[in-house]
Amino acid sequence: MSTTQAVPQREDTAIQGELYMSFELGDKSWKVTASDGHRGPSRYNVDAGDTAAVAHCIGQARERCKLEPQAKVHSCYEAGRDGWWLHRWLIEQGVDNIVVDSSSIEVNRHARRAKTDRIDGDKLLAMLLRHHRGERVWSVVHEPTPEDEDARRTHRELARLTKERTSHTNRIGSLLVLHNLRPHVIVGGRDWAAWWERHGEQVPPVLRAEIERESARLTLVKQQVRVLGAERRQELADGKQPQVAQLAQLRAIGAKGAWVLVKEVFGWRRFANRRELGGCLGLAPTPYASGDSQIEQGISKAGNKRARTMLVELAWGWLRLQPDSALTQWFNRRFAGGGKRMRRVGIVALARRLAIALWRYLQYGEIPAGASLKPATA
Repeated sequence: MSTTQAVPQREDTAIQGELYMSFELGDKSWKVTASDGHRGPSRYNVDAGDTAAVAHCIGQARERCKLEPQAKVHSCYEAGRDGWWLHRWLIEQGVDNIVVDSSSIEVNRHARRAKTDRIDGDKLLAMLLRHHRGERVWSVVHEPTPEDEDARRTHRELARLTKERTSHTNRIGSLLVLHNLRPHVIVGGRDWAAWWERHGEQVPPVLRAEIERESARLTLVKQQVRVLGAERRQELADGKQPQVAQLAQLRAIGAKGAWVLVKEVFGWRRFANRRELGGCLGLAPTPYASGDSQIEQGISKAGNKRARTMLVELAWGWLRLQPDSALTQWFNRRFAGGGKRMRRVGIVALARRLAIALWRYLQYGEIPAGASLKPATA
């Protein structure tokens, strides 16, 4: 662990009696920058994940700043691949830590700007001081509980496996086309084994071996998809996912879409109003007004991408399966008569309204106006 010190800052910017720290997290090493807001920052290099070294840095920084051993420590780091374990460990040590959205951090707009871990660490520390002075300088990421965080793994793995299944299927089809063999949809279907037994001899031996290995990987992926899908269906049948089941009662909302929305947003986030919900999903408008120029730049896209994508997909299904609902009638009045571009704009607006309606449905039991439920199964 190495330490460097910088020239002290001006005294009129000081915040007395507390320690402020920023973490610049790398794959192999971390840079910790610390100050009390009065003295210049101290910088420490520690191995990635070395919590004992981090605790030692906190003690050293307290001593250098002449703070009491019980002095309050505030810290921050950018949301990234390390996730939430470091945040939870810091909280256990009594550190007031926040995790910030990296895309919300202000940057120098010069075409060429210097960027190093040291500069980034100093920038985070300076913004942390401003944050605790009351300035609104960034977006703080909301922490899920360990249980809620773990509950998101199933549908995310399923999405990744589905993409991998498509990749294997396309790869097999592309290799077969090299010899004018075109099984089309049969490659990923149930008849693949029978088709391959009849036509596999037409493929040269080395390529045939490659296709068989690709087919084995495809078989494994399909098996894992079936296992995960069966586990989700069993949880729904056992009543372990009441919110998912409640959402899936609405026409146009299937178990897959309901699962994603509940696990990503509705199941653990709490919203005070519809604006907070729209901001979380990245469906909030971003106007640009400067002088006489007033431009609407579209939605922010700064929120949960998985939930936002699913809501847009559900919005298209809502138009088809909920024709009598107030949401569908609103869309038809505003956008249905326009061109393709207007309908694409309108479907995003409908997705935002649908998100609000589904939130109220789960939170207060309000069925969206004019919407119908699926018939009860015996």
